[in-house]
Amino acid sequence: MSSIPDLDILFVVPKAYGDEDQSRIDLLGAGDVSVDMRSVRDHQYLKDLSYIEINSNLVPYTSPEEYEELVNKAEHRGKRLVETTMGGKLNFTGKYGKNLYEEIANYAVVAGEITLKRDFDIIHSHDWLTYPAGIAAKRASGKPLVIHVHATDFDRSGGKVNPTVFEIEKMGMHLADKIIAVSNLTRRTVIEKYGIHPDKVITVYNAVDPLPDHEKLKLKRGINDKVVTFLGRITIQKGPEYFVQAAYKVLQKMDNVRFVMAGSGELLEKMIHWTSRLGISDRFHYTGFLKGDDVTRMFSISDVYVMPSVSEPFGISPLEAMQSNVPSIISRQSGVAEILKYTLKVDFWDVDALADAIYGLLNYPSLSEMFKKHGVQEVNDMKWENSGKKVHSIYQEFVQ
Repeated sequence: MSSIPDLDILFVVPKAYGDEDQSRIDLLGAGDVSVDMRSVRDHQYLKDLSYIEINSNLVPYTSPEEYEELVNKAEHRGKRLVETTMGGKLNFTGKYGKNLYEEIANYAVVAGEITLKRDFDIIHSHDWLTYPAGIAAKRASGKPLVIHVHATDFDRSGGKVNPTVFEIEKMGMHLADKIIAVSNLTRRTVIEKYGIHPDKVITVYNAVDPLPDHEKLKLKRGINDKVVTFLGRITIQKGPEYFVQAAYKVLQKMDNVRFVMAGSGELLEKMIHWTSRLGISDRFHYTGFLKGDDVTRMFSISDVYVMPSVSEPFGISPLEAMQSNVPSIISRQSGVAEILKYTLKVDFWDVDALADAIYGLLNYPSLSEMFKKHGVQEVNDMKWENSGKKVHSIYQEFVQ
């Protein structure tokens, strides 16, 4: 987006390590900002931080109007999570740890402090972790807030939402001036589950980064068997159990195939035990978490990629697979299913359909080649530049 003329981006991250590419953006680590509590204590935005208390019992509400009033008056007081000496710096691990809520609150304080010292036109916050910071910046500056919803807690939890996270999400959505959703699926969730007016929510689809040198990253397979890959967090949201069930069904019909579950998550141990009980452990492989070039290497030895997500706001991994000439099967319950044509789509719960799709791509070369050929072209036409221009056009609504 920074390639757009007359657009300057100050990108605030919790923790900067000093080796980040700053050729197109101005990067600032929140831990490097000096905070003078005397200068921020009188500002309205600090009152919002009382909502971010670990294990807090949040006040229920019955309507968006009552909720808005509750937020504005900050009637629900929790203990302050922010403690610092005047002129001191706050510490950020930049990780998901036991102090996550405290870091979110501190991040909001820093955002307010930056707002008092910097000149800018618009605030852009990504997902719930940064909504309090975006709200703090808006409270202190009066500038418009755009939030970007990549996922909601309904997606992450399979419907069993964390009350604290839900409240932070809803507060961000109600106080934002515009909401960007990564798919129409996510847009509907924002409107229906959080009570947001449809005019406030716009869809901007994700894209995929250009492929690294694919030839250099290719692995030698070492086996003649076909390889079917699941790559993602091994959580309820990603539907790993449906992958295991489909694998079992495919293995009843053919034995020259291996299944790879690449990723980590709370269901990993359960999946390992389950494949053992099904008697298919010799056909199943677990790689652990993969990133960067290792993802490209995994795709280089894959014949089929499967994303059976129960709820997927978008889903970039199928694009990466297709880019690597790997035909993909995705759930209809994914945002990316809205825009992809050259991929097989099944309902996540329809294990028979998923098994049939896997079997078909493995045993009918002409079908597989068709999805490879057209899939690569389809994905190559999806560019981040186009998504960036759409986001910029949203900014233009607020900046004269």
